[in-house]
Amino acid sequence: MAETISSFWGPVTSTIECCEKNYAYSSYIAEFYNTISNIPTILLAFIGLINAFRQRFEKRFSVLHVSNMTLAFGSMLYHATLQHVQQQSDETPMVWEILLYMYILYSPDWHYRSTMPIFLFFYGAAFAVVHSFVRFDIGFKVHYVILCLLCIPRMYKYYIYTADVCAKWIAKLYVATLLLGSLFWLCDRVFCKEISQWPVNPQGHALWHVFMGLNSYFANTFLMFCRAQQRGWSPKFVRLFGVLPYVKIEKPKSQ
Repeated sequence: MAETISSFWGPVTSTIECCEKNYAYSSYIAEFYNTISNIPTILLAFIGLINAFRQRFEKRFSVLHVSNMTLAFGSMLYHATLQHVQQQSDETPMVWEILLYMYILYSPDWHYRSTMPIFLFFYGAAFAVVHSFVRFDIGFKVHYVILCLLCIPRMYKYYIYTADVCAKWIAKLYVATLLLGSLFWLCDRVFCKEISQWPVNPQGHALWHVFMGLNSYFANTFLMFCRAQQRGWSPKFVRLFGVLPYVKIEKPKSQ
């Protein structure tokens, strides 16, 4: 799928293309399914944002949900245009988002509270500047995976110290959606030549977007529950429309 196609956006300048035929449905959208598959992430992040505002969670969670939406919008721009600048609008927010997760995971036990956000802010800013001049491919993936791996031990610690059965199920759903999404992403990348010959393309990268939208929502919900426990807010899980779990809290009157 590496051919260069002139369209409304001009020739393809991004360093990565997915296994989807370019401009199959519109001259304005390069990868149709990879673009619209970000919509669930935006909707789920919006639901989380409303819950965080309504129950007056700490601002870090509102910023986290906004970060999820920003990443989804950046991904839509990238897949709709396949331009290098828009590719950066997808990749740079990915790094910013994982840095925010690192802050939320590690800050409760960080003794020097001001050092972590300052360091993470300048790290994210420096990456954005460097990434605007240098085209990463494998280097970006390795860098991002390393940042993700730094979050895993802390997520596991939260899991083993949480006795709530529902919270543990949310954490398991987080892992399951991550594994399934990664499997679809890998198949889309490795077996593109074979998939392109099938009568129907399963759109592995689009499925990756859908599963990662769910993954982000489950991660945020789990972390909100754990943080509410730390603050003594008596959290419990309630299901929106009987399906989607979210955290409901009861703050002490003194707070």
